This record gives sequence, C-alpha cells and structure tokens, in this order.
Amino acid sequence: MKNYIVVVILMLQSILAKSQVVLNTSYINHSGEKVLRLEAVLPVDITTAWKLFTTDEKLKNWIAPVAHIELKAGGYIITNYDTAKSLTDSSCITLPILSFIDKELLVLKVNLNGNFVQSVRNEDVQLQEIIQFKETGKNQTKIISSMTGWGTGNDWDKTYDFFAKGNEWTYKELLKHYK
Repeated sequence: MKNYIVVVILMLQSILAKSQVVLNTSYINHSGEKVLRLEAVLPVDITTAWKLFTTDEKLKNWIAPVAHIELKAGGYIITNYDTAKSLTDSSCITLPILSFIDKELLVLKVNLNGNFVQSVRNEDVQLQEIIQFKETGKNQTKIISSMTGWGTGNDWDKTYDFFAKGNEWTYKELLKHYK
C-alpha cells in the first residue's frame, strides 16, 4: 500500500509539472509577514530558464516588448509594455538587481511607481522579489518567485492583491511559450 501511495504521488507531481500551471503557495512567515509566492515548472533546462530572465532577447519574448537587463549586483531590469516608448520613458518599470547567483537566484528590489498610493510608495524600502531556479529533472526547471517586504494596512493589502494577480498573469505568459 505504501509503495502504491508513493507511485500515485509521483504521478501527480509529474502531471502537475507538465500541466504548466502557476501555483500560488503564498504564506505568512514566522514573523507574521506576508510572502507572495508563485511557482511554475518550465519544460526547459536550467540554462535556458536562466536566459529567459537574464537576456534582453528572452525578456522581450515574455515579460514586456521593451526590455533591457544589466545583469550585475547594482544592475537592473527595465521594461515597458508600450512598444512606442523607449527605455528612458517615465512609464518604464525599473527593478534594481540586489544580487544574483548564476542559474540559482535573482533578487530584485521592487520600487512602486505612481500607480500606487503615496503612503505605500513611501514605505516600500523592503519590498523585493526573490526568484529561485531549481532543476527538477531533465529539461524541467522550477521557478519560485517570492515577494517579501510587505507593509500592513488596507493600502498594502491592495498592493499585495495587485501583485498577486499581476505576477500570476506574467508567469502564465512565460508558460504560454512552452505549450
């Protein structure tokens, strides 16, 4: 019976990995802080998965049509969803790169723009996205995105909800390239 359960669990994991879904595994950490956590398995090797996040060409395919990355600590990812805009336009989204480990980890500072209320923008000093890359099998890489540093209160709850929906949509866009 025990072996049967293990086989069923392994089959379910395999089906989930191939179904190309974005799982929301968010939680509250031991300090009582929210962690917005999304997971997806890409049917590519870890080198390919890393390039999807760290090269201009690949970022333009799935995250935004206007994109550039300076991959270094102190570098940045800058994007714009409007193809008529340049990378210097004020509507661009800039994510400073706090640190990275090749093919393992990418840590981005999230700076809230004018779409968010001023009180939240004033308090976003700890908001960041930690993206982990884990090889889970031949040509399978799990991407784990965890956003931490949330404040508290109604305006922060709205900001969290915005990113919960937006990040899920973004990672689904990434998965569309691998159907």
